[in-house]
Amino acid sequence: MRIPAESNVPTRFQLFLLEVGEKKVAETADTRIPSSSLFTFNKEDHTLGNLLRSRLLQSPHVTFSGYRVPHPLFSKFELRVQTDGEITPRAALVQACRDLVNDLGTLSREFTKEWELRKMAGEGTNGVEK
Repeated sequence: MRIPAESNVPTRFQLFLLEVGEKKVAETADTRIPSSSLFTFNKEDHTLGNLLRSRLLQSPHVTFSGYRVPHPLFSKFELRVQTDGEITPRAALVQACRDLVNDLGTLSREFTKEWELRKMAGEGTNGVEK
């Protein structure tokens, strides 16, 4: 199906490539709630938003974490983080990102190990699964 040229749907590359001068993440401090910030992630979607939200909620210093996508046609989400004041929202977010990178590294290593074991086990049966 071809999308008409006058359609308001952005082209695919606009969904993940940053424009010149565009930042990936911008932080805005929330003046109404203490120890709270709003982070705007450009060129990202629900996948990263939900990962970060759930990882932040595992931290004992985070009292609230939630995200929203302002508009479905634009690949951008806003993540609100509130902490207990012992650490800043930015520090909580950075730690959550580090934890996620470690978790994904572990997942990759374990998957590769299991894949290789299955390949070796499969070679003994001439590639025929039972």
